[in-house]
Amino acid sequence: MTTIEKVDIAIIGAGLGGAAAMALLYKAGFAVHTFEQAPEFTRLGAGIHIGPNVMKIFREIGLEQHLADVGSHPDYWFSRDGNTGEYLSKIRLGDFAKKEYGAPYITIHRGDMHAVQIEALPQDRVHFGYKLVDIEEREDEVLLSFENGQQIAAGLVIGADGINSAIREKLLGVEKPRFSGWIGHRALINMDKLRASGLEFEPCVKWWWEASRHIMAYATKRDHSEYYYVTGVPVDGWEHEASFVDSSREEMEAIFGSSHPVVNALIDATEEVTKWPFLNRDPLNLWSRGRLCLLGDACHPMRPHMAQGACMAIEDAAVLARSLTETGEENYEEAFRIYEEARRDRATKVQTISNANTWLKEPEDPAWVYAYDPMTVSLG
Repeated sequence: MTTIEKVDIAIIGAGLGGAAAMALLYKAGFAVHTFEQAPEFTRLGAGIHIGPNVMKIFREIGLEQHLADVGSHPDYWFSRDGNTGEYLSKIRLGDFAKKEYGAPYITIHRGDMHAVQIEALPQDRVHFGYKLVDIEEREDEVLLSFENGQQIAAGLVIGADGINSAIREKLLGVEKPRFSGWIGHRALINMDKLRASGLEFEPCVKWWWEASRHIMAYATKRDHSEYYYVTGVPVDGWEHEASFVDSSREEMEAIFGSSHPVVNALIDATEEVTKWPFLNRDPLNLWSRGRLCLLGDACHPMRPHMAQGACMAIEDAAVLARSLTETGEENYEEAFRIYEEARRDRATKVQTISNANTWLKEPEDPAWVYAYDPMTVSLG
């Protein structure tokens, strides 16, 4: 095995939360490196919402305008009855969000946003092909062993490695995530076929049926040249070993057929669609121990029904970076304590509401989500 020089801070996982943590800590002057198990960057995923609460963080990193130029800017997020088309609620976004919440609200392809994040990082500090296989906690460092044979000694380790986090497993033991009883279908739509329907497709709308079954549909590019949907469907179980499997237009028709004409047109314009299990964990009573700390899905995974899962990870990254900046690396246990106290209640509230899938089914004031500023919120 080869041991490279010790790094001050190692981030495990270069997803949206890990990349944000890397950018913020590097900007603050920390000697930080990110280790990602994927062999290279790829444009994964589909649509994602980024609220003003997180666009403020991208402003700090210097990426707000770049992302705003790429993503769609809906004026409203509508909730509608999937059969009648009746409007159940709406929240004002667009220029109102900029004025009221301090930043734009965008919907964007996850891969496009991730690419912007990765490209902005110092490339000599982002390491692909590093799958973590062992963690050894020592008195003054953590020894990380990777599948490629490399070993890295880190002063601090941040687990941004998702719902199946190896860092979480080290802290809390082996425990598989729990299937929530819901699956989601994801698809990018054939735009030519959609336009040929002659119907109007709102830039951001959630269609609801009984038992909170729904389709969330929205544009992912500023010129609306790409349109995406994700569903939420209660099912009896998930029998597949894979993280996702192929679905079909026929399956979509069986679940959502004979609905509102706009919904029927969405399904008719579906060419390739996959389905994914929504996995859950209970809120944690431990976010860190010693030199190890968690953020994002490694800490508080949630069903995507509030469109805030990635936002919570990026908020975590901002508050954690601020906490370490305030205390210094040598006082990392105090920094981790400050971080957890500042984040626990908010992350747990979003996790709980998201899992319950009640967000915007009826009119409500979303200011508590979108007006939040992770760059200025009190650290206590």
